[in-house]
Amino acid sequence: MRFLISLVMLLPLCAQPPQEGQKKGPPPMKNLKVLKPEEVLPAMRSFTIALGVNCNFCHVQGDRASDANPKKDIARMMIAMAHDINSKFPDSAGKVYVTCYTCHRGKTEPETAPPPAQ
Repeated sequence: MRFLISLVMLLPLCAQPPQEGQKKGPPPMKNLKVLKPEEVLPAMRSFTIALGVNCNFCHVQGDRASDANPKKDIARMMIAMAHDINSKFPDSAGKVYVTCYTCHRGKTEPETAPPPAQ
């Protein structure tokens, strides 16, 4: 019986809405111009592999929303270019043919010619 009374008394505490100051998950993403929120994390992970860089290559440390680093605008143009190329394939319905890795191969500057023959 004591357990039931304790449970009834504690129930209102559990049902209260979160108090102000408590976090409700990650903050909303800001300054998205090309990617959708659900595309951001997978895209950022793929960039680290495709270009062999970390976040601060394109982002300002401590302020991911800032446009102060010009490489961020270049990245946006490259994302748009890859989307455009992929959309022009006849059976493009969501398929991915071209990614950053297609040209960059783990380097910040894509090679424009094959390496010399050995």
